[in-house]
Amino acid sequence: MNLVQKIEHWGDVHHAKWLDSIRIVLGLLILSKGLAFISDTEAQKDWIIQNSAFGFSGLMALALVHTIAFAHLVGGVLITLGLVTRFAAVIQIPILLGAVFFVNLTKGFSPLNSELWLSVLVLMLLILFWIVGSGPYSVDQWLKGSRGR
Repeated sequence: MNLVQKIEHWGDVHHAKWLDSIRIVLGLLILSKGLAFISDTEAQKDWIIQNSAFGFSGLMALALVHTIAFAHLVGGVLITLGLVTRFAAVIQIPILLGAVFFVNLTKGFSPLNSELWLSVLVLMLLILFWIVGSGPYSVDQWLKGSRGR
């Protein structure tokens, strides 16, 4: 058994049922952030162009906005349902790392910067669900049960 399988097994064995409600809220939060991204892509693109240290062009910034929005929409649905939760969490982690270090930290490390704290909390929850998995009230668990019959 390799390290990843050991971590998955530990997460499956030690998953508290109340964590499923937190997983569902996390998925809905990520889904709503994806909807916010696609509701105003032009403003997001302009912000990236103005504040980017990487020198993104307009097309590259628009591609980045659409990629992040797509990942949030699909990942939010998958995490909410508890379907391939570990995979969906791993896909979200680089986006949240970018949000913490490149977006929210530039606004200042202050107690008033609520977006920073929300991004840090979501990042920590994604890491948690990457470790513990989807839990007993999930599509993953339902599929395991139906395959065992």
